[in-house]
Amino acid sequence: MARRKPGTLLPLETEILEAALSMAGSGETTFHGFGLAKVIREQTGSRSLTAHGTLYKALGRLEEFGLLTSRWEDPAAVEGRPRRRLYELTGQGAQVARRSIADKAARPFPRLAPGSA
Repeated sequence: MARRKPGTLLPLETEILEAALSMAGSGETTFHGFGLAKVIREQTGSRSLTAHGTLYKALGRLEEFGLLTSRWEDPAAVEGRPRRRLYELTGQGAQVARRSIADKAARPFPRLAPGSA
């Protein structure tokens, strides 16, 4: 496995931050892993969540980096199901997500070499 450069995020991590930012923009300030995975699939068609633990490992790393915070759901809200861990984008996480979205928008489309079409 290749080592990550200091200060860089994996593609899945930027997808998580971007999805969390869009959820926050629609009024959902906290989210849980399953709901986030659903949003990522809807927005990007991403298949990067191939293993169940992949998402949760990435969420843990983003929390370590200070881009997300988390807490356990209030036990009173559970009503017969397991409690969920709720995540929230930090100010720094929102800033990183906005920068990632802007960088993608600024990238020109790849050009084909003349005569290759």
